Order: sequence, then structure tokens, then C-alpha cells
Amino acid sequence: MEQINKTELRGFVGSVTLQEVGEKKVARITVATSLAYNDRNGAAVIETQWHNVKAWEGKYITCLDKLKKGDMVSVTGRLRYTKFHGSDGLDHNSTEILAKKLSIIEDEDELLCEM
Repeated sequence: MEQINKTELRGFVGSVTLQEVGEKKVARITVATSLAYNDRNGAAVIETQWHNVKAWEGKYITCLDKLKKGDMVSVTGRLRYTKFHGSDGLDHNSTEILAKKLSIIEDEDELLCEM
């Protein structure tokens, strides 16, 4: 049986940190996705989730230099969970999305940068 670890996001960039590692670039970005609904009392609720994304420059990710705060992006990748021991002496868990494909979206139908 095939095993699948795949996630897709479409949301807005909150922050971008770009680094060069050897001859490649890697971007660590945060992406916000929102869900709007009405609660039991009929009041409008907007629930925003922040996602950590790591994108390595490569075949499907080519223009990391163009990423900036506020851009709408489409991300396809896989989830990775990491445990680490913090400087505070406690164990912590981290979740990130390792991007396989990342695109900047100018408006709902037009891709500014197909990566």
C-alpha cells in the first residue's frame, strides 16, 4: 500500500528569512491560512493558523529572491516533525512543511512566479 505525506497551502507570507547554504538558497517563511465561519451564536469567527515552511532552491523552486511579506503563495510539500532540547532545559516539538513546489500568486488566477 502506498504511503502519502503531502500537504497543500494557499495563504499569505508573514516573514521571509533567506540564507545561502553552499551554492543553493533556502528560505524559511511563515504562511498564514484563515478559515471564516459563524459560531453557535451566529457571530463571525476568523481562525488563523501560522505554518512554518522551508523551501530549498531547485527544479520547482527558483525565485526565492522575489518572496516578500504579504505575498499570496501556494505551497505543496510534506510535513516534518522534529524534537529538540531547548536552551531552557525543556524538550520542544516543531512542525514544518518542506516545500516541493512554491508559487507566488498575484491574484486568484494569475501566477506571478511559477516556481
